[in-house]
Amino acid sequence: MLKQHLQLKLSQKLSPQQIQLMKLIQLPTQAFEQRLKEELVENPALETGKEDTMEHDEYEADNYDEYDDYDNERIDADEINIDEYLSNDETPDYKLQANNYSDDDEDRTLPFAAPVSFHQDLINQLNTFILSDNEREIAEFLVGSIDDMGYIRRDIQDIVDDMAFTQGIYTDEQNVERILNIIHELEPSGVGARDLQECLLLQLRHKTPTEAIELAIDILENQFDAFTKKHYDKLLQKYDISQEQLRKAIDEIEKLNPKPGGSFDTNSRTVEHVVPDFSIRLIDGELELSLNGRNAPELHVSKDYQEMLQTYKESREKSNSQKDAVQFIKQKLDSAKWFIDAIKQRNETLFVTMNAIMHYQQEYFLDGDETKLKPMILKDIADMVGLDISTVSRVANSKYVETPYGTKLIKEFFSEAMKNDQGEDVSTIEIKKILQNVIEEEDKSKPLPDDKLADILKEKGYPIARRTIAKYREQLDIPVARMRKKI
Repeated sequence: MLKQHLQLKLSQKLSPQQIQLMKLIQLPTQAFEQRLKEELVENPALETGKEDTMEHDEYEADNYDEYDDYDNERIDADEINIDEYLSNDETPDYKLQANNYSDDDEDRTLPFAAPVSFHQDLINQLNTFILSDNEREIAEFLVGSIDDMGYIRRDIQDIVDDMAFTQGIYTDEQNVERILNIIHELEPSGVGARDLQECLLLQLRHKTPTEAIELAIDILENQFDAFTKKHYDKLLQKYDISQEQLRKAIDEIEKLNPKPGGSFDTNSRTVEHVVPDFSIRLIDGELELSLNGRNAPELHVSKDYQEMLQTYKESREKSNSQKDAVQFIKQKLDSAKWFIDAIKQRNETLFVTMNAIMHYQQEYFLDGDETKLKPMILKDIADMVGLDISTVSRVANSKYVETPYGTKLIKEFFSEAMKNDQGEDVSTIEIKKILQNVIEEEDKSKPLPDDKLADILKEKGYPIARRTIAKYREQLDIPVARMRKKI
């Protein structure tokens, strides 16, 4: 029974800190700054800026871990060792120093324009419509049901049931269909369609009517199967039109986007600004990595709180109210010291992870040639730095690095390995680039099917299966051969 109690206590003690540290690691620079501001507001024992009156050594977490679970257990004020909270060793003034960033950090904090997410952009557009609270709830639920390609692939009745069971929103199919028509007014045109036919028709109906567009709408509404199978002779006969008239109608359809969400045009949309978390510079042929200085704030424990403890220690008579105050101070000091240490661990984790990535991809960072990006998976870096794969993932998925070749999302440097005909490992990034070039150079009157593309890449030294070609083509947002055909 005692053993079970101790195990439970250990779980309560460690789990919240581990969770909080992981959350801090995942935050990019600007979100981290906001989190820091929130902590400074919530904890008066934590202060930022230089401490003029005292010189402090770095705080060692082991000296206070016996008080870590203050949220779960009340400690009698008489049992607290006040000296531990007053000693110079225990009042940190932490700042990650020169090796990770230098005095010219201001040059590296220029905002970088990053796209607002596809779904967030749709939510923002809803603000331009006058909707009741109930209509807005339904509209936002529908936006949340749109997949990354821009489609709603669920049956309307299923959506009605799901809203009732999970959100407490009670409505009917007719009302949802009405709100869906509003979603169909959002950009990019075609978003919220249930299938390809509806997606293309939505886009055409948003265009200024012309003879070619009206013919294209008629073809999609009434001869969609013939169109998708490229039965052009049947269409010519059906509509009794010239080949030139059909070509113009087909051209209008081919201008449309079959995946309005998949190729979300961030250049014409609202962008949010992110600050690169790292900077890589090439100086005299050597790579230099810096952690953004805004990731390393100066923090220390409040001097006022230290003085409160000193006053309590020197007081001969300790009232209940004083003891309650000391208990409160103890909790805030523990929290402040842990937060300072967590920031140190966060920045060390960020730096060693990015440093490992930089060295692993050294050939790329020296000249910016993407074909020199080596195959690299999360486990490769995790093994190098001795961290969990999940920790490396948190760094890679949410952080940006400024390089001489532009600001990049770190996860873009990761790719799987494939073997070439020499038995050498090559990056899937390199293979996708070659595949894209082959498709761009093909004869559009006779586009290359996937099996032919596989043969061509095999000739170039990359023996890849047809199904793998199809997967890479879809990842590049390139349609199948028959949809690339021109007449």
